[in-house]
Amino acid sequence: MTKAIICGADFGQADFLYTMDELENLAHACNLDVSSRVTQKLDKPIAATYIGKGKAEEISRLALANAASILIINDELTPIQIRNLHQITNLDVIDRTELILQIFASRAQSKEAKIQVQIAQLRVRLPRLHTDNNVKLDQQTGGGGSFNSRGAGETQLEKDRRVIGKKISFLKKELKEIEAKQELTRKQRAKSSLKSVALVGYTNAGKSTTLNGLLALCQQDDQKQVFEKDMLFATLDTSVRRLNFKDHRDFLVSDTVGFVSHLPHQLVQAFKTTLKEAALADLLVQVVDVSDPNYPDMIKTTEDTLKEIGVNDIPMIYAFNKADKTELVFPEIIGDQITYSARDEASIAKLVELIKQKLFADQKKAVFKIPFNQGKVLDELNVKGHVLKIDYDAEGTLISAEVSPSLYQKLERFVLEA
Repeated sequence: MTKAIICGADFGQADFLYTMDELENLAHACNLDVSSRVTQKLDKPIAATYIGKGKAEEISRLALANAASILIINDELTPIQIRNLHQITNLDVIDRTELILQIFASRAQSKEAKIQVQIAQLRVRLPRLHTDNNVKLDQQTGGGGSFNSRGAGETQLEKDRRVIGKKISFLKKELKEIEAKQELTRKQRAKSSLKSVALVGYTNAGKSTTLNGLLALCQQDDQKQVFEKDMLFATLDTSVRRLNFKDHRDFLVSDTVGFVSHLPHQLVQAFKTTLKEAALADLLVQVVDVSDPNYPDMIKTTEDTLKEIGVNDIPMIYAFNKADKTELVFPEIIGDQITYSARDEASIAKLVELIKQKLFADQKKAVFKIPFNQGKVLDELNVKGHVLKIDYDAEGTLISAEVSPSLYQKLERFVLEA
């Protein structure tokens, strides 16, 4: 396995040590062996080399002693900083942005995800075409291509820029075609009046495991189960499933791409289409790994990213997952929060209880008197309403039910008492 050194400059950030731990996990996700961790306290980044020249020379010696070939910086670097660090250390230099992009490139499965990652990579490459450093991790990660490329001169540089610009335009056109198809699907879903729930949160918090738990609770086809694995960014594609319940309080649930601190802006922009499920949801469930001591930072990261993609004013449930790895009591609901384990059936049942409580809070309870000759109305009430009691009189069927405001308005002429 290729050895790497991770390095970060401490400018007094409150979350510095946390982001360094996270950087090491990201490196592992890219199949790199972190042999050393180097830090330096600075007032601000050094324009030419980001860290001090002496620290860079120290890293060069450390790399020789540990047979490391890659230097990973815990920040976004300028092209000049990448070039100068490469010249001083003789190591392939990548920054946090490139590392995350490479992980996304190796994980992308669908055409949409692959296009989104390619657009983000090309946008990062544009200002770096003239750097001397040319890092290739595709052999270690199993795909994704090189991080940087270079031109042979000014003419070649301009040519490369034009080629990349055309490529971005072509990919954006392809992405728009996919978006149009997805928008049509969303509109068809909206016509069904089904409410939607989006699982959001930090990568590897347990969103996919939670979705699979919900599907299992509904005893739905195993083929609808989504991929889950204990790794960063195990899935990049948004999965949408319909959950059917005996009380007819059905809803859609989507499992969105996970977040990480300092997620590259180019990637957030590229994945706005994928994250649209969260923006259009009636309710957000933020899945949090409560067993991780850094979970408060993870919550902040998630909420900052949601704001960046324009997700505002949507009700949210805080779902503190992996409680089985802690001393916390679970399952337990307190207000808008639930402490649970996604692998515990009783926990998933409690989560459904809380989701329904929030999702259907606007439901109206009424007794409807449906004449015997209004069979279609009766069927609609049975299918779309939460039927509490059925009785009969000489003129028709008496149904006590909880229904959505729209269904209540539609069937208001049949209301006996509200």
